[in-house]
This record gives sequence, C-alpha cells and structure tokens, in this order.
Amino acid sequence: MQLLYFSDVSTKLFLSASSCSTMKSLCHGPFIAASAPVGRRAFGGHLTTKSFHKQLHFRSRCVVFSSFSCSATLSVVPELEEKLVFDGEEANLLVRELRKNFDSGRTKSYEWRVSQLEAINKMLEEKEKEITEALYEDLAKPQFEAFIAEISQAKSSCDEALKELKDWMKPEKVNTSITTFPSSAEIVPEPLGVVLVISTWNFPFLLSMDPVIGAISAGNAVVLKPSEIAPATSSLLVNLIQQYLDSSAIRVVEGAVPETTALLEQKWDKILYTGSARVGRIVMAAAAKHLTPVILELGGKCPAVVESDVNLQVTARRIIAGKWACNSGQACISIDYIITRKEFAPKLISALKEELEQFFGKDPMESKDMSRIVSPNQFARLVKLLDEDKVSDKVVLGGQRDEKKLKIAPTIILDVPEDALVMQEEIFGPILPIITVDNIENCYSIIKSKPKPLAAYLFTNNEQLKKDYVDKISSGGMLINDAIIHVATRGLPFGGVEESGMGCYHGKFSFDSFSHRKSVLYRSFDADSSIRYPPYTPEKEKLLKALISGNILQIILALFGWS
Repeated sequence: MQLLYFSDVSTKLFLSASSCSTMKSLCHGPFIAASAPVGRRAFGGHLTTKSFHKQLHFRSRCVVFSSFSCSATLSVVPELEEKLVFDGEEANLLVRELRKNFDSGRTKSYEWRVSQLEAINKMLEEKEKEITEALYEDLAKPQFEAFIAEISQAKSSCDEALKELKDWMKPEKVNTSITTFPSSAEIVPEPLGVVLVISTWNFPFLLSMDPVIGAISAGNAVVLKPSEIAPATSSLLVNLIQQYLDSSAIRVVEGAVPETTALLEQKWDKILYTGSARVGRIVMAAAAKHLTPVILELGGKCPAVVESDVNLQVTARRIIAGKWACNSGQACISIDYIITRKEFAPKLISALKEELEQFFGKDPMESKDMSRIVSPNQFARLVKLLDEDKVSDKVVLGGQRDEKKLKIAPTIILDVPEDALVMQEEIFGPILPIITVDNIENCYSIIKSKPKPLAAYLFTNNEQLKKDYVDKISSGGMLINDAIIHVATRGLPFGGVEESGMGCYHGKFSFDSFSHRKSVLYRSFDADSSIRYPPYTPEKEKLLKALISGNILQIILALFGWS
C-alpha cells in the first residue's frame, strides 16, 4: 500500500497498489482532494463545504508518494476529472483571509519583508533550471535569453529591494510652516493592503515576480494571477511560490477568463495588470466599481527613428536585439516599426539582412536562438497581417512561416500603406515595417498620428535631433541609440502614458506604487496661540496676515498693535 499526502493541507488519502499507476498519471495534472478537511488552504483559496467535491489545482510537485502500509483503500473515480469552479464566492473567501492576515500586521515588519525577498532569491538560485525549462516549453525561449531577460532581471529587482528596503521604509522628514509652530512633520510609507497582480504570457516569469517583489517590499499581501497562455510557467509559479513563500499572505490563482473575472469582482487595494489595452479597459472598469487604483502596463506601436548619420552595423545589431532577439518581437517595448530616410532605407535593410544571418544563420526557421510564437491564435493573427493584400507584396526580407512549429522568420516589409492592419495595431511578433520619409523631421507627424507608445527609440549622432525628439515625442520611456535596455535601469520608472498605460514600477518606484505616503504632523500642547480661535478681531486678522506673509517687520508691528 502507498500513502498519498499533500504537503500544504495535511490531507491524507489512501489508495491500493492497483490504483497507484493511475494516480501517478494524475499527479502531473489537476485532480480532486475529495476528503480534504473544511477550511484548509490550498494555493489560491479555501476548501469549503461548497467546494468539497471540486478539483483543486494541485500539481506533481505537491504530491508525494511514500512506502507506508495502510488498512483502507480509495478507488480512483471519474469524479477526479472534474474541474474546480473558482467563482466569486471562492475569490471573496480568499481575499477575506488575506485581509485578515494583513490586518494582523504580519506583513508590515521589516523582518517579514526581508525574509520573503531572501526566499525569492533562494528560489531563483535553486530553481533556475526549472524556470528556464518552463519558459522553453511555453515559448521555446533560448536559455540565454531566459536568464538575461527574466531570471537575472528578477534577481536584480530582489537584490535592490534587499539592499535599499531599510531606507525606503524610513519616514521622510518635512519642513513645517510658522502657522503650525511649534511642530514637526513626516511622510510615512505604509502598505496598501491586499493587492492583485495579473501577469501576461510574453515574459511570464519576470512580469509575474517583479511586481510581486515590489508588493512584498511595500508590505502587502498579494494574489498573483499568471497567464494561462503560458501554462508551464503558470504551473511552476504555483509550486514555487507555495514552496518558498508565506502562503498566509502570498497566493497564486491559476485559470482563464472566469477566474480572472471572479478576482476582479473583489475589493482590492491596488491592481497591477500587464497586457493589452482592450483588457486593460475591462480591468479599469472593474476596479472603478470599488474605487481601486490601478497600474496598467499596456503597450502600443513603439517607433524607432533611424537617421542616416549612424554607425550602421551597431544600429542594425541593436535593432535586431530590440526586435527579433527579444522574444521574437513578442514584447510590449519591442520596436514595432522604423522610420528612416528614403535614400537610406536600402542600406539599412542590407545591414539588417547581413546581421540577421550572423545572428540566426542562413535559415532562421532552424535557429535555436529565437523564440517561437506563443500560440496558434497568435500565429494566425500575425499571418493575417502578412497576407493582407496591401502588405503581401511589400515583403523585402523573410516571410517564411511554419504553422506546426509556430515559427515566423524575421520579416521586413517596406512602405506599407498607413491604413494596413500591420500599421493600425500593435504587431507583437517578428514583423518589422520600415516607413520611408524625404525628411527625417516628418517622423513627428507619423508618430503623433498614433496613440502614445510605451517606448520610443531614436538612432542618430545629431545632438539637436536628440533634443527635439525628447521634447516633441511623448512616450512611456525613451532610449537614444539603443532599444529595450532602458527597462534594466532600476533608477528609471517603467510605465506608459495614455493608451500605453498608467502608473509605473521597477525598483523604488515599485515600492512607492504599492505604498501609501501618509502625511503626519506632530504638535505638543505648548504655545497654544489664541489667534486661531474666536472671537475673530481686527488685531488677530492683522497678526495672522503678517504671519502668513512671513514679513518679520509686519509681524512685530502687529504684535505691538501698530499699523
């Protein structure tokens, strides 16, 4: 006989040897804990009478087989295949429990915050291989790219928080005015409460953990909803967070639209959402019902303007790094389109072609250094952009696709019409339009005709053009003579403007975004002037005006009752 138990809920189920093989197969997917005791926790919610016969999202890492004898058996029944319905009631129970734990003060101490950040660092060190494997399973993301773009960035965020947290938590002293003399004042950062992080699929590990690190640093309880479109990473996050972090304050809820809807129905103290503008509007509308503040990290069409005075080889390499070597263009800050001079375009295309071959070989479809498209739906969407009548004859490089492998070769299209779909929506893939202009200053009207982007790029040695670009183009972030790496600079906030998002995070900005800056004024019972109290007399009015003006002579005259 063998004993099956769950490491997080003290649930024990006995099964016969004949059932063992069946249960081993089930342990790699979700199954039901039918005899779990009422009120026990399991990942993102409770086990209640209502959910007694419902499946919970246990995974293979949470199931342990041991060689113990037993006297009872449990048959594997079809009921094990049923799916959990994570509805509004379950979500409400989850939030209530986390709020109770937050209100106990558990998450507010410096020691708790540091313990969780150190646990994340330990997780990153010990589980690097598993994280890399999950990212490869979801996106065929190369190991090097997975480490540089996701794991190392999460570790950098964690290291900074550990180093700076004590200073971040210190109250900030503020000068007081003569009207409150004698007094002192300070701004005290305090955690918001229970926050929700809704992550996305293109950088499914980093864009889950980075906001969670910020929320923990600020002392909040957190619920993470990873993207179901990256299921391997989502499943791994469930297991790792349960294994390494404090489940009384930090939870993960897996699922798709129904589960996300159930979560959005609840009252949160802040919501951070990363994804499309369409869903961002849904999140914001749901938050508005509870007056919940939001951070929306969206996207848009990020332009790159390339002047003819650049170092051509370096420019080409950095454009490739900011497009095709960045998750195959599936990034909100990826270069979406290029604007350059008409006479310079052939040189730029030739340089891009040469460097692409250096990076990905003569047949990029066989390259192991470029991610695949995340899903058949995304693949079909990108093919539709390429096959539009206005676009299909504009391809000057690439265009190959393999539906079975979900791969599209690096593709350049030249001077597509402005009303083509590829110029109307965020591409989010390995397709790069190049728009040519007679005068580089024409770039401003093209960029301004579209919603403000999350990032804008410029390649030039012209100092005046740099100043003009910074001055005239509004975007979430901006980078001169490179692409995407500005997000690795922790001293810079990461966030959008208008349709590309609102709010920001990264480093200290994450701490601030998940904190409330509380104003505190301290006074004693000494020097209680009667000037503020009725009856209001002309003498009091003169003295008050003199005090407010700060004019020492007028104050002296008012005190002596002189004009």
